[in-house]
Amino acid sequence: MTSNVASENRNVAIVGPYLSGKTALLESLLFATGTITRKGTAKEGNRIGDGVAEARDRNMSVEINAAYTQYGGINFAFLDCPGSVEFAQETYNGLMGAGLAIVVCEPEPSRILTLSPLFKFLDDWEIPHIVFINKMDRAFSDEEGCNLNFLELLNALKTVSSRPIVPQEYPIAKGSELIGFIDLVTEQAYNYHPGAASDPVPMPEELKELEHAARQEMLEQLSNFDDHLLEELLEEIEPPTEEIVKDLKMELGADLIVPVFFGAAELEYGVRSLLDALVREAPEPSLTAERRGLKGTSDIPIAQVLKTFYTPQGGKLSLVRVWQGELTEGIVLNGVRAAGMYRLLGQQTQGVQLAKTGEIVALARMEGIKTGDTLTTQPDRLKAPLPTAQVLPPVLAFAIAPENRKDEVKLSAALTKMIEEDPSLTWEQNTDTHQVILWGQGEIHLKVTLDRLRRKYNFPIVTSPPQIPYKETIRSNTNSHGRYKHQSGGHGQFGDVYLDITPLPRGEGFNFNETIVGGAVPKQYIPGVEMGVREYLQQGPLGFPVVDVSVTLTNGSYHSVDSSEQAFKQAARLAMQTGMAKCNPTLLEPIVTVEVCAPNEFTSQLFQLITTRRGQILGYEPVADWKGWDQVSAYLPQVEMQDLIVELRSLTMGVGYFNWKFDHLQEVPEQLAQRVLATVADNSNGGGGNSKSKS
Repeated sequence: MTSNVASENRNVAIVGPYLSGKTALLESLLFATGTITRKGTAKEGNRIGDGVAEARDRNMSVEINAAYTQYGGINFAFLDCPGSVEFAQETYNGLMGAGLAIVVCEPEPSRILTLSPLFKFLDDWEIPHIVFINKMDRAFSDEEGCNLNFLELLNALKTVSSRPIVPQEYPIAKGSELIGFIDLVTEQAYNYHPGAASDPVPMPEELKELEHAARQEMLEQLSNFDDHLLEELLEEIEPPTEEIVKDLKMELGADLIVPVFFGAAELEYGVRSLLDALVREAPEPSLTAERRGLKGTSDIPIAQVLKTFYTPQGGKLSLVRVWQGELTEGIVLNGVRAAGMYRLLGQQTQGVQLAKTGEIVALARMEGIKTGDTLTTQPDRLKAPLPTAQVLPPVLAFAIAPENRKDEVKLSAALTKMIEEDPSLTWEQNTDTHQVILWGQGEIHLKVTLDRLRRKYNFPIVTSPPQIPYKETIRSNTNSHGRYKHQSGGHGQFGDVYLDITPLPRGEGFNFNETIVGGAVPKQYIPGVEMGVREYLQQGPLGFPVVDVSVTLTNGSYHSVDSSEQAFKQAARLAMQTGMAKCNPTLLEPIVTVEVCAPNEFTSQLFQLITTRRGQILGYEPVADWKGWDQVSAYLPQVEMQDLIVELRSLTMGVGYFNWKFDHLQEVPEQLAQRVLATVADNSNGGGGNSKSKS
């Protein structure tokens, strides 16, 4: 790294869809600034953003990668964020500390829709952002196509942004090749050179009219927020370059506009002009801090954890953004002393003694500190913690178990650390199925987690689809008698009960009553009867927990010497076993309410998706505060939820999502019930009703 002392700090998140080229852009930015002397490649897996094995295995980012560099007298901390929707939590957590976001996209207008959730998040949190259209060298077949494609891209961007789209450059093509750009601020044309700075050239005559129209549109957008500029335009006065740059910086910093740049990251086309724009226009740290409620009137250090890492060499690292004041080596935050402070370049660390407002650094061994926490030296003076990104609800689950049964106790500790690193994971010990269930954001997300369990904690895992927590109930009532008599020398065991077994309305659960008269069953034995009934109901005649049943103890008899609470418990179990089989038992499945959200062009497909999964449509309406999106509400059997997210994302270009919660139990259709019961019987006989795999 260069040792020059820079005077300002900026932190920039690089975000965008999977395969848009974010990691390639980071590599070129670092090469252009001199931080690295040789660019890595995706094929070799040696780029700064390819630090962890799980990323290299899949050729995709799976977590935030931070990189520190300097350019134009500015300290830059870049956060390369994952593009896959399955790792969106990482991206959102990183954005909460960013002063600016670069949204990287491909030059395909039909794919711009995939930016919609990202733009919504940026707009909701008022995070200033610019767009970098990557891979523009592959976007067209001729010069006319270049112009048309660029305009089509801008129009597509306008459909997903609630802020005005303001291009600052115009492309120059020669045949099917992108050869340069025109800076709309200075009206200077440049020719690209792979791996080097662009050369200024005369503006092509054939583009002067198109460039002038694009520049006028840019100025008109800026004049919406500057009355002086508006007056100049009305009076046909050419505004000075300094005024235009000042407006761009002010309006970008206030999140009023979305500037657009383009290029080809792998060739370094447009990378240096992007860096120059960041130096000129990226907002100061104080602007973002004010938006988060920090006025900068205090020197009390305040930082926030954006990401937690557990590294093989250094242990726990907390990646933090310094919002206010300064952090010093060994500082105590929230009562925890930092064991070290580092700037990061991917997996490389550089120790530092001081971090100023706006910097992003890693603090070592902050035990008990988790992602999202607000850190300060004086917690009692903190009015409120800084806002955090909402944790995304889980949408897919695996049932997991360690290959080695002896590792079951250690598994929970490893999972706890995994969730510290990734809050969008969660796990539970299901009380109905007795499985450990790992929840996440998709199949790749869960498989990456299992790979990390194996690599970091030496936990090879066996996975299977989670079992559905079916229940059973009864359709008719009966009277049943149970007698337990056992003689084995000394005192015997004797209990005798008569039970009325009756179905209850759905959702009523279980009731136990007694109508004993004349002491036929002494009061001290009645709790044993209820205990026996409850134990039996844990697994009814169909093999599942029984619900919505009322049992009444009506009569019985006892022996003055041989009776006991345990004997009456056994008698009750015998009565239930005999009676429940006569009550027409039926299988129940959990039904959830689900709210499926997607752009309204996919609404009809959502209806079909739900109805083909035995769902019941409850209605649909526009998503609040999200133009062009619909929300479809429905009842859906939980068994149909297991791969719902996979098909939903396939139908909606990856942007659809849903929320769900348990609602009620409902009888399973007879044909399906037979298949479920056959699977249970197969499993109990050692068959393979649930497929398992090793990870």
